[in-house]
Amino acid sequence: MSRDPDAEADDPAHGTPRDPTARRPDAAIRDPGLVAGRIEIGPVALDVLRPLDVDALLDEEAFEHEEFLPYWAELWPSASTLAERLLDRELDGVRVLELGCGLGVSGLVAARRGARVTATDWAPDALALLARNAEVNGVELELRRLDWFAPGDAWPEGLPEPWPLVIAADVLYESRHVPAVLALLDRVVAPGGEAWIADPGRPPARTFLREAATVWRADEVGPAEPGAPVVRRLRRR
Repeated sequence: MSRDPDAEADDPAHGTPRDPTARRPDAAIRDPGLVAGRIEIGPVALDVLRPLDVDALLDEEAFEHEEFLPYWAELWPSASTLAERLLDRELDGVRVLELGCGLGVSGLVAARRGARVTATDWAPDALALLARNAEVNGVELELRRLDWFAPGDAWPEGLPEPWPLVIAADVLYESRHVPAVLALLDRVVAPGGEAWIADPGRPPARTFLREAATVWRADEVGPAEPGAPVVRRLRRR
């Protein structure tokens, strides 16, 4: 099984993970299965642990049941771009929901800037590692396992009030995600709120934007850079 979401993942413009600062864990990181790296997003520096060998996380049973691959364990360019764009938004005290958080870089940056972040992912391993990374970086996150096809399961006590800001990076890499994400945004984005979605140009994302256009208006956040992921802000019409 390949862990690339699609063939474009071999192209640096379409999602090749980048982390030139990755290093083997030192004595303070007591887990030989992780590497530690310093990630700098503008003035925000994060120390992030991530799996040393992503291929070792492949699970044949999980793939057969849910077509699940451990994309969460990579640092994708869209996550870094989204985190950079968040630097220009006022976040102090803002409730933020992150969908498909993976390593959680965008959520960690938002929390560092004062946001009250709920980070979600389908993969329990992603949430467990993000809990460690939040502790390492001195921030608090609420963590929830969220299945986009059954979002109510994440909050058995009842879905909280919708969030004024929902963020996601490179989550539209399969066509089956398009209707699920559209339905989920309708439930979790507060009236007058926004969804910021970063994407490197995958075909399902283009389908998503076409189908979203009847309910959501979209504009790009920040300068357009050739070959770089684009962050789009969605607001209800």
